[in-house]
Amino acid sequence: MIIEFRCERDHARRWMHRQTLSIDGRDVPVQIALTATAEPRPAGLDALFELERVVLRKGRHSGADGLKIDPERTQARTGTADVVVDFTSAARDPNCSARLYLRPLFNGTAGENAALAAILAGDLPVIEIVNEVDGAVLDRGHPSAEIAAGLSGGLETIMARTLTMVAAILSGRPRIVPQLARQARAGNGRRPAAYVVRGLAVSIAKEIYRLCCYAPHWHVGWRFNDGAGVWQTGDLSGPGWNVLADPGNHFYADPFPITWQGRTFVYFEDLDHRVGKGIISAVEFGDAGPVGEVVPVLEEPWHLSYPFLIEDNGELWMIPESSLHGDVALYKCIRFPDKWERHATLLSGLELADVTITQHNGLNYLFGAWRDGTGGYSDSLAIYYAEHLLGPWLPHASNPVLIDRASARPAGNFVTIDGKLWRPVQDCADGYGAALGLAEVIELSPTTFKQVVRHSLRPGPAWPGRKLHTLNRCGRLEVIDGSRVQPKTRAFASKFPSVVLSPRTSPHTAC
Repeated sequence: MIIEFRCERDHARRWMHRQTLSIDGRDVPVQIALTATAEPRPAGLDALFELERVVLRKGRHSGADGLKIDPERTQARTGTADVVVDFTSAARDPNCSARLYLRPLFNGTAGENAALAAILAGDLPVIEIVNEVDGAVLDRGHPSAEIAAGLSGGLETIMARTLTMVAAILSGRPRIVPQLARQARAGNGRRPAAYVVRGLAVSIAKEIYRLCCYAPHWHVGWRFNDGAGVWQTGDLSGPGWNVLADPGNHFYADPFPITWQGRTFVYFEDLDHRVGKGIISAVEFGDAGPVGEVVPVLEEPWHLSYPFLIEDNGELWMIPESSLHGDVALYKCIRFPDKWERHATLLSGLELADVTITQHNGLNYLFGAWRDGTGGYSDSLAIYYAEHLLGPWLPHASNPVLIDRASARPAGNFVTIDGKLWRPVQDCADGYGAALGLAEVIELSPTTFKQVVRHSLRPGPAWPGRKLHTLNRCGRLEVIDGSRVQPKTRAFASKFPSVVLSPRTSPHTAC
């Protein structure tokens, strides 16, 4: 199979500079056909991109940077490619004999200008891949913006996830074209220069903030609830939330509670800001709240977080997030709560974050936020399945099954309510960990997946702060997390006190 990328000659980008496209681990040849420019770009765009490269990225290149091209590669070739991916807004060549003619659309419009217009209007666009041979929409996704610094970073993020979707289509696996949890926001478009200048000012302000404060600084919330919890009410109302005390120079996040051998502990990510690497720690809970000190229980040379816990065959197991190490590792509890040993590697050679397992119709299903090495960290969901916890784990027929910043990334344990399967999801539409969704899983099998987000939860009067990205419960104990401003000077003076937030009510928010 030969793939042809059609791009405009006068606006060649570094992301186009490739000889192959990785499809299921195979490097498939790519030829770049450079065509006449269909429409001009905003004046001074390349100079603005260069300014962002120097100031925002400290000289590092991005996929949106301009590319010097070979003068010989100036005309589109017809009749040679099996698949054409046309990134321009020009009409399809009627003489093209490719069996697939894929056109990326950005908020329904083709071409780089459409992607730039969406960014300038204040959001990343919804991406659709259309087969112009028959007009079918083959895939749809909405990228997350963790690496989208500035106008050029936004464009790089969009194109990175566009290539993810193209590779998934060309793999031959059936695609699940989803209805996204949220659409792109429509705002008034800024001029590129004003957008870039504002972005630089925000970047400088963030640097000053980081000099004075630990950022981000996550903390864990908990409460005892004898009545309806978050899953029943669809909001954070009810008994007041308490904040688990932390030493200030550590943040706590991703809480997972468990009762085992008659004792209840909450496990969580414990990150020392001075080191910048997470470990897994735990604290015991009694009838009135935390008992004793926080205890480190698991550390590796690499970063650990999201300590998913599962009971199987009378044993307690943990799968901490270790995506930077490129595997999914299973740890066995040797002595509860503080001694764990690595027992098996469930998956390897991939970047899969926040792994969460559920049992459904006789199979184990493993969900995780998947990334192919570029683009955002929170928009792509991959599923694996196995008969037994130790595997072998097989990929879902349509991986990645979902590309949606508002509903892909796991946010805690699955729950079953009245026979229906639910999962908490991170809603990263307004930034990483900004909000939570409660999603009902409508279909789940080795070949199907469908979910519907029924409720959206955000920080507010019942849970002040700026973020919310984990939800779990064990018996009466409910846990969440969020972030706060944490000055660096205060971190060494005293511990942040445990806080009780007053009970409040809030209406259900349907998504």
